[in-house]
Amino acid sequence: MSNLILAPSLLSADFNNLSDAMKKIEQEGSGAVHIDVMDGNFVPEITYGEPVIRCIRKCSDLPFDVHLMVEKPENHVKLFSEAGADWITFHIEATNHANRVIQMIHEMGKKAGVAVNPGTPVSALEEVLEYADLILVMTVNPGWGNQSMIPSTLNKVRSLKKIRSEKGYHYMISVDGGVNEKTLSSVVEAGTDVVVSGSAFFKGTLNWKK
Repeated sequence: MSNLILAPSLLSADFNNLSDAMKKIEQEGSGAVHIDVMDGNFVPEITYGEPVIRCIRKCSDLPFDVHLMVEKPENHVKLFSEAGADWITFHIEATNHANRVIQMIHEMGKKAGVAVNPGTPVSALEEVLEYADLILVMTVNPGWGNQSMIPSTLNKVRSLKKIRSEKGYHYMISVDGGVNEKTLSSVVEAGTDVVVSGSAFFKGTLNWKK
């Protein structure tokens, strides 16, 4: 798994001490930090916003993948770019202007990710795959932690890998949800480049380097 990028999800960290959480992420050799932003509309829960990201930006030089689980992400690209995001990932289901959102992210000098929910087919991404830097396959329904992975969602990873090869596209494929010691091997075998893990990572049970 030497080429695998691990992106621990900050949502599962101890919020009493985010500084220590960031140290653990770096010490484990992670390649990025996954930061879930929820607005209470696109998903029921509300998490943190720009001030928290701006604060923890001082704790690490790792790339920040800010995952916007928000309606109309085009309204938030500039704010989170300026807060310290390196990658901005938005949901294809959350906007009617996905291509424009990607353009906005690139204009800010950031990498653009597009996420897809379990119930959304790969075909919904067809018009943006050429322009995206990252495709995030949600392997659980977004908005809650500690869910079990939906195995059929890995078929999307396989499809996206095949399309990338056939079309010569450059996007990375990421998986988010239910990744643990039991499911990691199937995630990697499907063709995932970036693995998001929350609970398993912070509990120390994800042996991703073997």
